[in-house]
Amino acid sequence: MFTSPLPDVEIPGSTLYDYLFGSLSGEDLDRVAIIDGTSGAELSYRDLMQRIDALAGWLASQGVGPGTAAALFSPNIPAFAVVFHGILRCGAAVTTVNALYTAEETARQLADAGAEWLFTISPFFERARAAAQEAGIPAERLVVLDGGEAATAGGNPSLADALEAGFAAPDVRIDPHAVAVIPYSSGTSGSPKGVMLSQYNLVANVAQAHALVGVTRDDVLLAVLPFFHIYGMTVLLNLALREGARLVTMPKFDLAEFLRMVQDFRCTYLFIAPPIAVALAKHPMVDQYDLSSVRAALSGAAPLDGELGHAVARRLGCIMLQGYGMTELSPMSHAIPLASADRYPLDSVGITAPNTECKLLDPATDQEIPVPAEGESERGQLLVRGPQVMLGYLNRPDATAATIDPDGFLRTGDIATVTAEGAVTIVDRLKELIKHKGYQIAPAELEALLLTHPQVADAAVIGVAADDGEEVPKAFIVRQAGAELGTEDIMGFVAEHAAPFKRVRFVEFVDAIPKSSSGKILRRELRARG
Repeated sequence: MFTSPLPDVEIPGSTLYDYLFGSLSGEDLDRVAIIDGTSGAELSYRDLMQRIDALAGWLASQGVGPGTAAALFSPNIPAFAVVFHGILRCGAAVTTVNALYTAEETARQLADAGAEWLFTISPFFERARAAAQEAGIPAERLVVLDGGEAATAGGNPSLADALEAGFAAPDVRIDPHAVAVIPYSSGTSGSPKGVMLSQYNLVANVAQAHALVGVTRDDVLLAVLPFFHIYGMTVLLNLALREGARLVTMPKFDLAEFLRMVQDFRCTYLFIAPPIAVALAKHPMVDQYDLSSVRAALSGAAPLDGELGHAVARRLGCIMLQGYGMTELSPMSHAIPLASADRYPLDSVGITAPNTECKLLDPATDQEIPVPAEGESERGQLLVRGPQVMLGYLNRPDATAATIDPDGFLRTGDIATVTAEGAVTIVDRLKELIKHKGYQIAPAELEALLLTHPQVADAAVIGVAADDGEEVPKAFIVRQAGAELGTEDIMGFVAEHAAPFKRVRFVEFVDAIPKSSSGKILRRELRARG
């Protein structure tokens, strides 16, 4: 077993609202909390808190409180923060819905989470209304954040109506260990499951992230990663508010808009996923913008190759970091600490978070793998125990028991190694390892190699059956614009740089690699293509 080289941090038993806003001074309240990156409109910490309180009061007047679940179906806009924290402020639970979901997918989540209310924006209204009807949510409980003619005509309340009703924040007892947030796992390897997180889980992970990430009150953070995903929810939204930093919201990723916002708002700290790292390292458009304000960037949600990370660092002139987590861990369990980034390899996910214990188990025997006195350990499944571990899967006791062992360790399903210095490297997903003639091939390793090819814009690898029944690697390749790249070029490149058993046997050129909103490759979609 191994723990963090950093000392434990204090984790208060307060609500998330009190933890984020309780220590703000009068001067802090007048600082800008959130900027709408599209319009430039600013919201101060004072205004944000007043709106959260007003919404919580209105919800309480409608009978919403502990035991109620409400859904939030919205992209990254300032109102997201108001609604998310307003729901929690009155003691209810919030389930965040993927902004790309269809009405059918949204209805399925609403029903599974037991949501009695739904908050959305007018561009999503038709999907939201259909989903609400399917889930039995009446029009008076479908709240539209920005009003809109369609919503008004349907008799739906707006966020402005709720805020102008004049209700004070409720005096309600909130159990910080009760279910508070129900995000859904991305479903890259199965159907999404509701992950039950408490306010204590979220408070703990913000405190742990504070010790690793190094965000300060002077930072300007670009919120491109979706708040409905746990990465954006904790490491962007909540961490920024706790530190008193400034958050710039971006509703959806567009490279030109991303670069413009970094330049115009002088963003200092970027939280990204590997697809954005690929663009920052390789796209010619990057050179057209002034990104000199960026001091650090942290990649998470999927493995980042070290060479790609160094390419981003060189091009932006910033410190590049990598972190690791999962929805079930609120999400962060590991990160390269900003304060000592040069001590840890960039292809690692850094060190274990404070207050966290880890161990590696042999995938074949489930025996614990020892931490070496020097060098790097053998590969094993990573298990994590700490205050950030979820309460369990909603209505899925069997899945919970299969994921959290009797000692409280969560099986991540990821294969990792650890060095004597405590640096953890994620090799691949346990279920995604390609098994060929007794060898184990990590798709992420081949993807990282392929991305070093100057004519490859993006890549993904899966295992497919060869004629002899053996599983072999197949690469899906997105060419750089204007590149003349063929199957033999790809196969030859991998053969030159990888062991014979890792060679790519099939290649398919595609326009784009399917990915989740958090940047994870959707291998199930690639497998469906064969």
